[in-house]
Amino acid sequence: MKVAYFINQHPLVSTSFIRREINAIERAGHPVFRTAIRGWASPVVDQGDFRERDMTRYVMLLSWPARLLVVCKIFLKMPLAFIRTLMMSLKLGFKSEKFFAYSLIYFSHACLLRQWYAEKEIDHVHAHFGTNSTEVLMYCKMLGGPDYSFTVHGPEEFDKNKLIHLKEKVQHARFVIAISAFTKSQLFRWVDFNDWPKINEVHCGLEREFYEVSPVPVPDTHRLVCVGRLCEQKGQLLLVEAVALLAARGKKVELVLAGDGEMRTEIESQIHKHQLGDQITITGWITSAQVREYMQHSSAMILPSFAEGLPVVVMEAMALKRPVLTTYVAGIPELVVHGKTGWLFPAGDVQGLADVIEEFMATPVAELSAMGEQGYARVVARHAVDTEVQKLLHLFQALPATQH
Repeated sequence: MKVAYFINQHPLVSTSFIRREINAIERAGHPVFRTAIRGWASPVVDQGDFRERDMTRYVMLLSWPARLLVVCKIFLKMPLAFIRTLMMSLKLGFKSEKFFAYSLIYFSHACLLRQWYAEKEIDHVHAHFGTNSTEVLMYCKMLGGPDYSFTVHGPEEFDKNKLIHLKEKVQHARFVIAISAFTKSQLFRWVDFNDWPKINEVHCGLEREFYEVSPVPVPDTHRLVCVGRLCEQKGQLLLVEAVALLAARGKKVELVLAGDGEMRTEIESQIHKHQLGDQITITGWITSAQVREYMQHSSAMILPSFAEGLPVVVMEAMALKRPVLTTYVAGIPELVVHGKTGWLFPAGDVQGLADVIEEFMATPVAELSAMGEQGYARVVARHAVDTEVQKLLHLFQALPATQH
């Protein structure tokens, strides 16, 4: 089985789970041909991401004249399939969230991938996220390219499922991966009943070296770390408000916001407004090793997200034996057990957020450590990457053989 991956942007700091999955597939003896639309200039800080960049072939690095030449070759080779697929792209383009010309661009990408995958004799292509990369693979298959599958994470795919034509993408896919039971249930809402058997649950995974490390005891300090892009859906602004509310009660907690993003200016403004500069630190983009270090030097991880799939940083914190404070959102309650591996609170509730932080501060270190141990056992059982990748490989290997 010759497998390719096709990703919108690769590598990215926020999608290291894709790199882990690809590496696990290769450890199992299956080389992966990496392809992406863009990503050669994206900011990365991890050595593993630099390696991924060197191994990835990028659509947008090819000049437009060269791409148009490939489009012409595909037309001459298979005019009927070309016209049928082009009409499909136009039809979907007029019902899209973007200007319809984007569908024509995706169609041109599909022509190029059709050629690349034929040259490499690729049997199957997998994508992450049911957005534009999966649309390109759908057109590529209609042009005679290999079968495809894709992993759905949410919440973006469900927020705009009709505008991104999620139903059609599932119809044309060989199979679909949902990262949680919640994600699977949402796919059931939006796709044809006859396509339900295509949907399989496979979790995002953690590599063995991440969780098989010497344990670092929970420090006897009220320090929280929040890892993630600084954006609306992660809820960091609400977290600043909660820290301010606690300060007004005479409760002082230290908070590290590990990450960067489009809302950094607004968050810094709120920190300054509430005079919390001595309590809240923003790190900017950091490596996976630095994320681990910040988690190990904190008593717990906190994530007040409004919308999620199932955050990898929650898995990472639990793998490092740290309790997690997070919201009742999407697949999170499938992993975090309230009162046993951490605390769950309603999304958007600043009072509830402040209350669970105060409860965390009142919890003895021994009890926090016991929560961390329970969380560790749970995450390793559910999210070891080599175990989860075996489920994915089983689906790949059950596909019919391709005649090249």
